[in-house]
Amino acid sequence: MEMKWMTTQEIRALQGKEVPVVVPFGSVEEHGPHLPLSTDTLQACEIAVRAAAITPLIVAPAVHYGQCSSTRNHPGTITLTGDTLRSLSGDIIESFSRQGFSRIILFSGHAGSIHMAALREAAQKAVEKNTSLKLAVVCDLDLIRESAGDLVETPGDGHAGEIETSRMLFISPEHVGELPGEEYPRSTGKRVVPDPERYWPGGICGNPRAASPEKGRLLLERTARALAAIVDALGME
Repeated sequence: MEMKWMTTQEIRALQGKEVPVVVPFGSVEEHGPHLPLSTDTLQACEIAVRAAAITPLIVAPAVHYGQCSSTRNHPGTITLTGDTLRSLSGDIIESFSRQGFSRIILFSGHAGSIHMAALREAAQKAVEKNTSLKLAVVCDLDLIRESAGDLVETPGDGHAGEIETSRMLFISPEHVGELPGEEYPRSTGKRVVPDPERYWPGGICGNPRAASPEKGRLLLERTARALAAIVDALGME
């Protein structure tokens, strides 16, 4: 069930019935010269909807913005601060809880470390405040590595590379441009720099040319099943 299409009466009928809610989180962020800015959000929503076809759950409207660090200066990247994301995700959890939904999964298609830490901190604070809540914070990239790593040819593939290009070739091929070559960011070591784009000019981590629509389909299927299993496990704890 996609909440964006539901009525207030349909929600009323589900209140207090332990129906899990998956909240997709994404970003508005550069994804190389070939993928759209909403790639993370589009993937997270697609996986959540596919998971809903496997096990009963509500797919909440997506949060389209996230915290972006290494891509923040690339054209098109619109970032929140970690504080804003913590506050926003905490408010979403509290509001679903107040509406009678106590099983909530924050599912992020964006894997930035500060972004994920903000979601986890918000969830931690929520369960400390309300111990009856059952919360999970899930990163899409972790699901890929755990459930579909054998499908990925490129070692260390990640942002705008083989994985994401494959998925977007399946989800929305008309929005995928000419595939660029392999690229990886240069390390800055322990140094925090004001211009990370200088070390990562193309904004790709991996090999887009290893992508295919069929690989994208399989990656989506595997991660959707893995997300559905997490949802089911949350209800048994």
